[in-house]
Amino acid sequence: MQSGLIEIIFLAMLAGFIGLRLYQVLGRRTGHERPVADPFRAGTAEVAHPSAAGSAREPEPLQLPELPADLDPKVRAGLDAIRRADRSFDVEQFIAGARGAYQMILEAFWRGDEAELAELVSDDVLENFRHALAERRAAGLTLENRLLEVDQVRIVDARMNGSMAEVTVQFDAEIVAVTRDATGAIVDGNPDASVETHDVWTFSRHVASPDPVWLVVGTDIAE
Repeated sequence: MQSGLIEIIFLAMLAGFIGLRLYQVLGRRTGHERPVADPFRAGTAEVAHPSAAGSAREPEPLQLPELPADLDPKVRAGLDAIRRADRSFDVEQFIAGARGAYQMILEAFWRGDEAELAELVSDDVLENFRHALAERRAAGLTLENRLLEVDQVRIVDARMNGSMAEVTVQFDAEIVAVTRDATGAIVDGNPDASVETHDVWTFSRHVASPDPVWLVVGTDIAE
């Protein structure tokens, strides 16, 4: 019985000693400790609250890459507006994409591929293409056009229209354009000669959309 009492007293003294050491090492809770992370909740960025002295850091200004120096001031202002609305917008990447889309749309129209056109142009432009294709089929005509080279791709207008970014591009290209009738005879063009074309197309995209595709919403010919 006495040995048991001695053991209890010893354990109590040991617990008191351990508690004192923990107090010295960890200190007391002051109410300002960081909360323990919840392993089942997605982590969130720590929010810095302004102090009473108002020493909160100002947000850093948006740094935009330099635009070509020869841009028209109106075009420059429109592109800046688009870049502020969509930070992923890159002018050089857009021009490269527009060049590729120009070739894809021309070739799809020449061979009468409405399914591919539907993925690249707006409903209004697609309806115009379908009308032209229907007239071509009714007349028994086929096109044997070839895009030889796109000499220049130049942005001639840019703007934000609500949440829609709109960029108008002029394409100066060289093509071989040949039209044949149902018998295969050439009714227009020369397979051994090229012609210059100057097309003006407007591309549009909703800046909040996860879809990166720009659709052609207007087509014209440069004056």
